[in-house]
Amino acid sequence: MISILAGVSTDRLESLLGTENPVVRAMPNTPCVVGEGMTVVCRGRYGSKSDLDRASRIFEAVGKCLPIDEIHINAVTALSGSGPAYQFLIMEALADAGVRVGLPRQLALTLVAQTALGAARMVLASGRHPASLRDDVTTPAGCTIGGLLMLEDGRIRSVLARAVEEATKISAHLGAGPSKISETAAGQRAGH
Repeated sequence: MISILAGVSTDRLESLLGTENPVVRAMPNTPCVVGEGMTVVCRGRYGSKSDLDRASRIFEAVGKCLPIDEIHINAVTALSGSGPAYQFLIMEALADAGVRVGLPRQLALTLVAQTALGAARMVLASGRHPASLRDDVTTPAGCTIGGLLMLEDGRIRSVLARAVEEATKISAHLGAGPSKISETAAGQRAGH
């Protein structure tokens, strides 16, 4: 059995099945729709390496797939499962900024989307750290460093980190049902 249920552990799935069926848990993301997805897979107690390999081949048909230890799956859910939504918000904001400085909306959106795609491909193809690639674009006293300073002043780095942190916490409780999620949210609002 291959499950894409967020927050439902392989132990829980195995206990619900009540048999020793092999279980593989997967966390794909929506770019699978265009063949550029990112999926991770992990196996349960009764799953073999060949079960994990079979699941990986299925998800490799729609993008990249990596095996992981299940302990990381809530963080993966928050980072790459929810990640397309973060990227869409960032692209929307950048396109709106382009419109603000005089670009036609469709041109701004095309520029932003292609730039994001190209930047992502550079990270994957070069194997270099994003900070190193960013330095290649940043000339002394140039417009890029000015824009980066504004982003850092706005605490973009910590806001993105906190978004992933919050989504990880929520992911950890998704399989517990609505009452547990409500209790967790109420506890967080109360400062627990």
